[in-house]
Amino acid sequence: MVFIHDTRVALAAAVDLVNTLPEASSEGSDAFTTPADLEAFLTGNSYTGRMDRNAEELAALRSIRPRLYELWTVGRDAAVPLVNRMLADGRALPQLVTHEGFPEWHIHATDDDAPIATRILVETAMAFVDVIRADEYDRIRLCGADDCASVYVDYSRNGSKRYCDTGNCGNRMNVNAYRRRKARESA
Repeated sequence: MVFIHDTRVALAAAVDLVNTLPEASSEGSDAFTTPADLEAFLTGNSYTGRMDRNAEELAALRSIRPRLYELWTVGRDAAVPLVNRMLADGRALPQLVTHEGFPEWHIHATDDDAPIATRILVETAMAFVDVIRADEYDRIRLCGADDCASVYVDYSRNGSKRYCDTGNCGNRMNVNAYRRRKARESA
């Protein structure tokens, strides 16, 4: 499965943002509440265009997280109207662009001066358009660990990834399984 660069970037940013929700956070608490959280998110994800870096922008980004999270909790067919609503709400008008820092052609579907929350909503929706059209929605996943509900995109070659990258879920679950096997063998 190969997604183009801007699709992978948008999906990664959506994962980062969604995993700050209390229900998806590895800490079980809201991890996106301060100006420092906003700055870390914007610095860690390669968005261009207008960024106000203020309380209103933080509130706007916090408000779109449940809409993005919902994409991980539904199947492909149920995601289509969600994606279409996001595109309509953002008044998406896809255009091919290149610019400094991103010399390859990619799609911007909103104006660079649109609020960052609108741009993220639309860019995530555009990425999910690619996922849906490629018939790869089964790679949009919730962590398989018993105590984690973080989201991730499975980029493994054979689609076998079961755990997120936010904590040590894979290691922890493998250790737990090993201990259960050893306990059964001892009994």
